[in-house]
Amino acid sequence: MPDERSQSVPLYYDDIVPDGNAQRQPLVLCLDTSMSMADAPITMLNKALQEWVRDLSTDINLAHSVEVALITFGGRKVSTWRGTTELADAADPSAFVAAHSFSAPHLRAGGVTLMTDALRTAIRLVAARKTALREAGHLYYRPQICLITDGQPTTPEGHLTDDWRHVVPLLAEQQEKKKFRLFAIGVGGITPRGEEVLRAIAPKYYARLQGFPFRQVLQMMSASAGAQDKGDGEKIYEKIFARFTTQRSAWNG
Repeated sequence: MPDERSQSVPLYYDDIVPDGNAQRQPLVLCLDTSMSMADAPITMLNKALQEWVRDLSTDINLAHSVEVALITFGGRKVSTWRGTTELADAADPSAFVAAHSFSAPHLRAGGVTLMTDALRTAIRLVAARKTALREAGHLYYRPQICLITDGQPTTPEGHLTDDWRHVVPLLAEQQEKKKFRLFAIGVGGITPRGEEVLRAIAPKYYARLQGFPFRQVLQMMSASAGAQDKGDGEKIYEKIFARFTTQRSAWNG
């Protein structure tokens, strides 16, 4: 696993000595890049990611604790990215990049919605990263996964499928055991059926939003990632998520 301290640090962190034993906060973005996201939605998502990258690079509270990995599901496959590089192994724990040096690829929309495979990949990736951190002697906070989609799961051939139901018990078990925290955000024209999927996979942290408020979703994830020492257990996450979802009327239209 690469030593995070070997990565370049912005000039305004010259007076900070990164603590190699600082408690890590793994964060996985799991993004729908299927055909339904083409044109304006994918353009907005790319813009929001670039703005978020800038936010991360200037947030001293997140710079050396939060580490980000990116999973996309579109085309006919699920891809895991280390910054702008697509990895051969979708569960490669080196996918995680320190917040201060994270960069996002330019995403393109097309193909089908392999959401179930993406969720399975996210579970494997989080487990692999936790193992790598333990082996390196690092402590970590509960990882967070944020799924953003405007559709519902399909097969590789593009047919709607209920195969997501098979992963629900595993997601429920993993979240009950506090292996990770899953946020599921439906955007754009997601259907009531799509909302049903989100509610099933993330009963506590799901939302169906009008439009494509990607910037706000990413800001919410930053706030939740930085909240570990700012509240009493799960209550702080519930408060952050409730505040986020009550703003949805401002994004309508």
